[in-house]
Amino acid sequence: MTALDLLGPFKVPWLTGERRVRVFVPRPLAPGARLPVLYMFDGQNIFDDGPSFCGGWHLHETASALAARGRTMPVIVGIDHGGPRRIDELSPFRCKMSRGHLPKLITWMRKTLMPRIQRDYPVRTDLAGTAIGGASLGGLAALHAHHKHPELFGAALVMSPSLWLARGKIFRDLGKLGRPWTTRIYLDAGAGEPRMLRDAAKLSELLRQRGHGDHDLLWRPDPHGRHGEASWRRRAPTALEFLFSPQHAHERAA
Repeated sequence: MTALDLLGPFKVPWLTGERRVRVFVPRPLAPGARLPVLYMFDGQNIFDDGPSFCGGWHLHETASALAARGRTMPVIVGIDHGGPRRIDELSPFRCKMSRGHLPKLITWMRKTLMPRIQRDYPVRTDLAGTAIGGASLGGLAALHAHHKHPELFGAALVMSPSLWLARGKIFRDLGKLGRPWTTRIYLDAGAGEPRMLRDAAKLSELLRQRGHGDHDLLWRPDPHGRHGEASWRRRAPTALEFLFSPQHAHERAA
């Protein structure tokens, strides 16, 4: 089992409950090397099965296997969600279902978590080397954070995003926020989640109209995909290669 560092528990201002942060560093690491970094929402589900009620992504094992093949892989930072009110902290929008506290979570990341990761781990601090990601509500959160805070996150991993929240307000917001000046987006959804698939296809078209091309957008509709960790785990190698080893991405995306 690949070792993970467990940080915290942290108290995030204005959000309920304490949460831990899990950190994975790919090995072996050359002396003085600096790796890209990927901040992932729903940290309970990103790595092992134990903390998750529905199984883990085993993302560290995927990254280790790709690194062993010479791919550039990131330091992965999994941020636990706050439990029953997860929808509050992963939604950027205040609506009937959510208090819209994602800005508070991003502020804590910017002021507290990211400086610590940059101090204690061998990570790059440039935009192209700093990504944010998640699935479902986490995918929505990652997409919004990348566009709302292009000064923090230069790439986004967006799996099965909940674009329907707040009556699809994300589509209206993207029109106001503009295209990030540094951007690379991996986007997917599965046929077993038809609403997600339809909305994600619409998002892909919107991003292409805004200037994204094959070099900075990979839209992957999955004919066998469902809304759950098993599908996200299966698609993770393509996502990591596209975002962090783009010269090899065509080998997995074909």
